[in-house]
Amino acid sequence: QVQLVESGGGLVQAGGSLRLSCAASGRTFSSDAMAWFRQAPGKEREFVAAISWSGGSTYYADSVKGRFTISRDNVKNTVYLQMNSLRPDDTAVYYCAAQSGGRYYVWTEYHYWGQGTQVTVSS
Repeated sequence: QVQLVESGGGLVQAGGSLRLSCAASGRTFSSDAMAWFRQAPGKEREFVAAISWSGGSTYYADSVKGRFTISRDNVKNTVYLQMNSLRPDDTAVYYCAAQSGGRYYVWTEYHYWGQGTQVTVSS
């Protein structure tokens, strides 16, 4: 059974940091691009960051550029999202996802999804 399991979410004050992890099991994702998306209540799911299979290329939404860093460890089959300088508008459920090909910023082109982890940033 293929699973992506996120962890590391929680409640943090504005300006604080969190590190999300996404552990994959059931198959290796070392050949897949991985990404983080988020969805706030009443809003569409939006792209946050993506990383190529090798980790050599990373992509970020403008809203998180310079504050968030995506990375991966293919030995551990895990992808990370380091989030610094958090703001209240970063509050959302964060999902990790994997794809073997497609547009990295389009959530419908991802084949595997985690269950999500809640991030809440208080002002």
